[in-house]
Amino acid sequence: MTNPQKTPLYEEHVKLNGRIVDFAGWSLPVQYVGVKEEHLNVRKNVGLFDVSHMGEIRFLGPKALESLEWMTTNSVSRLETGDAQYSLIPNEQGGLVDDIIIYCLQKNSDYLVCVNASNTEKDFQWFKSHNQGADIINQSSFWAQIAIQGPKASELCQRIFQANSIAPTCATMKPFTVKSAYFKEHPILIASTGYTGEKGVEIYIENSGASKLWQLLIESGQDLGVMPIGLGARDTLRVEMKYPLYGNEINDTMNPYAAGLGWVIKPDLKDFLGKNLLLEGKNKGLTQKLVGFKMIEKGIPRTGYSLFSFDNQEIGKVTSGTHSPSLDAPIGIGYVASRQSEIGTEIFVDIRGKKVKAVVCKTPFIER
Repeated sequence: MTNPQKTPLYEEHVKLNGRIVDFAGWSLPVQYVGVKEEHLNVRKNVGLFDVSHMGEIRFLGPKALESLEWMTTNSVSRLETGDAQYSLIPNEQGGLVDDIIIYCLQKNSDYLVCVNASNTEKDFQWFKSHNQGADIINQSSFWAQIAIQGPKASELCQRIFQANSIAPTCATMKPFTVKSAYFKEHPILIASTGYTGEKGVEIYIENSGASKLWQLLIESGQDLGVMPIGLGARDTLRVEMKYPLYGNEINDTMNPYAAGLGWVIKPDLKDFLGKNLLLEGKNKGLTQKLVGFKMIEKGIPRTGYSLFSFDNQEIGKVTSGTHSPSLDAPIGIGYVASRQSEIGTEIFVDIRGKKVKAVVCKTPFIER
């Protein structure tokens, strides 16, 4: 067994008494003071997330755009310099290799792709094996990443970068954009592609500058209620927004149309790997659909629990579930038979052998 990797911020987490766990082969804090408190602080103030375990893969050269267009579902050609987009990497079986974010650093010739940590090497090899002529470089060992999320994130960022011309940028950035800059001689990318539903940015910074930036954020944000946030609250925050997690809501066999991700699949605009199989699955009629649900009766849905209809027919599985700190109520995400997916449909969750009542509801679970 190999030892988990450590991010450049590992020692900072230890100093802050973070409870360290092995996550996707990385030593990361699951919590500091508690999931509920950290979660609510992101919704109310501002939180810092170490997401340096995420992978970064660079596409360069005159064939960069052509290669990404072929290997992803969204329309990369629509991106101008400074734009970003959520997209998917389709496989040849009608499922997904991963879900990703593409940052256009220079239209046509320079793109940075952020991939899920556990999939970094798999995605890199996939890109290389289906490359259309781009220079593809795995830069994951170069970049650290700090996400700054919450209603006071903008104010904190302006303080940090006030001696820099990028300070106003943090306050005015539109969603899904990216800017290149420097922080104390370290190259950085500022991106507005968060995973919490809150305002904020993600700072990509070379590893050697990560601790300096983290410490300054902690010191400068005390009166704003800044807190470091662990993996536990990161997950409850994304569940409240019904954001998919690879390995839970999406995987290498599930058709992404069933997950409600048709909005990032552009078959009318381009050809791409696996296109026909994705469309075939959709056109045949999707038998399952990803929904959100709230518990009516007492109990917390957990990943893998079975879902049943009112007449005791098994109709699907829970993909993610938690007690929502914002709602102070248990919520879940799961696949159900399409005929049982309408809002207001009552379903049952099998919690340790007991059928517990829930109801399909509108998502996201909270309004931001």
